[in-house]
Amino acid sequence: MRRRLIRQRIAASCLAGIVLFFPPLSESLAELDPVQVPPAKGILLVAHPSMDDPNFHHTVVILIEHGPSGTAGLVLNRPTNISLSQALPDRPALKGSNDRLFAGGPVLPNHVTMLIRTKETGPALQRIVDGLYVSGSLEMLDRLATQPKPAEAFRVFAGMAGWAPGQLAFELRQGAWATLSADLTILDDDPETLWLKSLQRLQTPRFIAR
Repeated sequence: MRRRLIRQRIAASCLAGIVLFFPPLSESLAELDPVQVPPAKGILLVAHPSMDDPNFHHTVVILIEHGPSGTAGLVLNRPTNISLSQALPDRPALKGSNDRLFAGGPVLPNHVTMLIRTKETGPALQRIVDGLYVSGSLEMLDRLATQPKPAEAFRVFAGMAGWAPGQLAFELRQGAWATLSADLTILDDDPETLWLKSLQRLQTPRFIAR
């Protein structure tokens, strides 16, 4: 029920605002090579350089939900100047933490989501791809902050990106985004260079021209 409500709120938020700021683009993904990865959980969206919506300018978004009810994702390269200890002052485990809170997108700005690389599984973890999960469990955050296991990594996001049913497909046809597969190193990438690095990963230069 909670996930259904979140999806409904995502769709409502998208219809209320995000579509209105969608800019016209000069290229269409409909004309691009079929090796473009179709949207699905764990896929990266790389914003077209001409996208001037401030919510998504030069962003890379990882999709955490995609289906008939709509699509949700987290903007990976928008760190804020707020530390986790400032954002969640009631969590003693975060006291003194220098890890920054990330702005995940304009939808549900007070909703906290973690993107986690771990070998653990459990009810507090929602699988994106093998080894990569999302969670809203503050107890899980406490454990990651104080007792991280080898190769684990995490980021904490306030808000998310959202698309109503059919909206992302429309934006892809308009050329707003190119798609890439994510891997488990995504949490190691420098947010400042992630967008440019993602452009370089695109197999054909005409996918997105700088």
